Amino acid sequence: MVTNQRKKELALQFGGSETNTGKTEVQIALHTERIKQLTEHAKANPKDNNFRRGLLMLVGKRRRLLNYLIATDVDRYRTVIKELGLRR
Repeated sequence: MVTNQRKKELALQFGGSETNTGKTEVQIALHTERIKQLTEHAKANPKDNNFRRGLLMLVGKRRRLLNYLIATDVDRYRTVIKELGLRR
């Protein structure tokens, strides 16, 4: 789980204030943080298929948010993927 302190840090970094968690960039950052944490569980428990489904749903949700962002503002999209280290 992403801690409240980490959520505030990400909201401040991507949204401009600690309470701006609705901005697309902040949501993408929060999903990315959660995906990184859950990936460790997936490595330790390779046969946990119910968990894998939830992880894939979360990845799909982040993908849809990224698609929305690229359709609305390409510069913001490029900034987010660069800062989060996505798209290797």
